[in-house]
Amino acid sequence: MTSGSAEGLFALIASDLRAKAIWLYGGLSRRNLLKALVTDGTFAMIVYRLMQASHRLRLTPFAMIFNKINVVFGGCTIGRGAWFGPGFVLIHSRGVVINTAVVGGCDVKLEHGVTIGAEAGAVPCVGDNVFVGAGAKIIGKACIGDGARIGANAVVLDEIPAGATAVGIPAKVVKMHDADTS
Repeated sequence: MTSGSAEGLFALIASDLRAKAIWLYGGLSRRNLLKALVTDGTFAMIVYRLMQASHRLRLTPFAMIFNKINVVFGGCTIGRGAWFGPGFVLIHSRGVVINTAVVGGCDVKLEHGVTIGAEAGAVPCVGDNVFVGAGAKIIGKACIGDGARIGANAVVLDEIPAGATAVGIPAKVVKMHDADTS
């Protein structure tokens, strides 16, 4: 699925909304989907998808406009080239900063104040089914494995393996679990 077509764009947005309804409200009822649509962070998620589609279609002026709309009204900065798969959830968007070269998998959930940034040319990568807690920083060559959980305010500088829970400054693995069930 790509965000380059209208069908792909709407499918990505729908996937993100479904993931947010399940994460926040425990199911896909019409009521839960409506609540997910109007909660904090959803506006920024939708504008990010519009920016992503514009960038992929090489509509640079539109991508730049959507980027600035997200900064001003969504409270987050996500680089125009950043890519996340279906099920991308900004639980709260305020203070989120994501480098333009970041690639993330499916079902990535971010709390407020999360930074995923480059350092000395090295850019983090994020696997599938990852949760990143409020205020966490993922910097440089750090790659986050599938099913990992990053605790609030953790500073991740190195690889976190699949199925790990990492906390602290610098982040250390404190628990391992099945990456498929996190």
